[in-house]
Amino acid sequence: MTQPLLIIAAGGTGGHMFPAQALAEAMLARGWRVKLSTDARGARYTGGFPHAVEIEQVGSATFARGGIVAKLAVPFKIAGGVVAAASRMLRDKPAVVVGFGGYPAIPAMASAWVLRKPRMIHEQNGVLGRVNQIFAKRVDTVACGTWPTELPAGVEGVPVGNPVRSSILERAGAGYIAPGDYPMSIVVMGGSQGARILSDVVPPAISALPSEIRRNIRVSHQAREEDLERVAQYYADEGIPADVQTFFNDVPTRMSEAQLVVTRAGASTIADLSIIGRPSILVPYAAAAADHQTANARQLVEAGAAIMVPESQLHVDSLAEQMATVLSDPNGALQMAQSALACGKPDATQTLVDLTLRLAETPS
Repeated sequence: MTQPLLIIAAGGTGGHMFPAQALAEAMLARGWRVKLSTDARGARYTGGFPHAVEIEQVGSATFARGGIVAKLAVPFKIAGGVVAAASRMLRDKPAVVVGFGGYPAIPAMASAWVLRKPRMIHEQNGVLGRVNQIFAKRVDTVACGTWPTELPAGVEGVPVGNPVRSSILERAGAGYIAPGDYPMSIVVMGGSQGARILSDVVPPAISALPSEIRRNIRVSHQAREEDLERVAQYYADEGIPADVQTFFNDVPTRMSEAQLVVTRAGASTIADLSIIGRPSILVPYAAAAADHQTANARQLVEAGAAIMVPESQLHVDSLAEQMATVLSDPNGALQMAQSALACGKPDATQTLVDLTLRLAETPS
């Protein structure tokens, strides 16, 4: 085949997969072949990838799950995945390999390092994830989605921004309808896997809103499978119209129609909020490695586009008050939306494409 090949290595969560999808879409449009190297867990998040992307599942594992036996097997599974990935690269030589983090990225990135293929990592968060820490000194380029990003000594990063899917870019700068005495939408998201604490606190906080606000509220709430029924039932019992699902495939539409978004501070979510331009209340995941979600949230908070609430301070009454503050002040909410938009990097995908093309021209 004469088309150059890009191998994208990513997996684990939507936070890794969404920017990977954005790069895949852009490189396909340039006539490249694109393969995604991931494991069975990462493959669950490939539904939005273009059909032209070839999905290669490799063996990988994480130390974060399973018992002692499972953890002892992790190095062997990863080693097997590296051998398989290297064998594939020898047969079908990639021009560039780009990793987006997650344990499923290890086999392809390790193989690219061993075979000295042009390679790059993209770190979405303000702190390097565990896998990207491993490869930061073993790649040609470190692209950073959040700036500044904490990097190892001697490693220089390239500020890129976080690429967003084409469906988000299509909603870039969508007109914001400020809160008022008419139907208003609140979107509640806990990342690609939902969040128990948001399902515990947000519904009663919405119920506690002043009646003149509450009567206009419509909710889109993403919840974990085990929380789905009770959250939906709570909204129903309180007479609050709500669509509760484990995963929304139409986040761009829901976010663009929202007056307020209550969410975790994952890097991809922060990017989506800044591209579309919406006020938000951000609840960083307290257990995130190196508290990277707080680092992610900092730019929107400092710009006046978001309110940040640490998990330890997330309570029903205070959250209701914070939501009411946004939803009762049309001018303030509009200013938040405009400030979020000013933080956006709609050219992040193009910048990452340019880096990828430049690497392709570099001799192995």
